[in-house]
Amino acid sequence: MIRGACHCGAVSFEVAQPPERIVACNCSICRRYAALWVHAPPNKGVVLYVPDGATHEYLWGDKELIFHSCKVCGCVTHWSGVNGGRFAVNFRLVAPDAYNDIPIRRFDGADSWEFLD
Repeated sequence: MIRGACHCGAVSFEVAQPPERIVACNCSICRRYAALWVHAPPNKGVVLYVPDGATHEYLWGDKELIFHSCKVCGCVTHWSGVNGGRFAVNFRLVAPDAYNDIPIRRFDGADSWEFLD
């Protein structure tokens, strides 16, 4: 079990098994957030603990993804699809030694929408 949480602990998540990969996207928002994403469909090994009203939501660009950040400490915790069905958690909220052996793949969200490695 891999656990992650924002700085104050108000928002957290658990990942049942180590993911196959972590994604570093270079789109304009992910680059600024400096996030490392682990993607998961709901109820497939990733559990989010987000109390009602615990996050700010930011919808931008093509209006398909909602980025969530903790209202208390400001950490970007996850994103979710507007229509449900997909989300990703920010693995920067996990202790680094928990993912040292998991490959980080670079994704070109700024241009080609392809992996760069």
